[in-house]
Amino acid sequence: MNFQRGKQNDEPEINLVPMIDVLLVILIFLVVTTTYSKFAELELTLPQTSAEQVDQNIEKPNRIDITVSALGEYTINLAPVKSSSIESLRDAIQAAANNHEDPFITINADAKATHQSVITVMEAARLSGYSKITFTTETNNTQQSQ
Repeated sequence: MNFQRGKQNDEPEINLVPMIDVLLVILIFLVVTTTYSKFAELELTLPQTSAEQVDQNIEKPNRIDITVSALGEYTINLAPVKSSSIESLRDAIQAAANNHEDPFITINADAKATHQSVITVMEAARLSGYSKITFTTETNNTQQSQ
């Protein structure tokens, strides 16, 4: 018999422990079933030269030689460029092209030159509208014993 008519029943409470257990099981399930994708490493094929000598004295009327020093100084066809901004390099490349259609641009960069200085030359050539860009490489002339 209910002798306490005026007193209300206790409010039901939610037990959080079973809910946390269920969430942990779901989390473990998601971690176990998730596939992780590996990012592929960037594969580079660096330029190499052969042992045979190429005749560098052949005059190419539409060739522009750009040299980048270790200090970030530029020369175009052995003429120093006063400013190292992209706009001044673009103007100097266009002047060296002598109105030739898409000349070959050869970049001779010092081994200690910054990547940014080489990218600046490439960007100046792109702004000039020239897309034929090559780089010079150095061969290792030491003979290996077999």
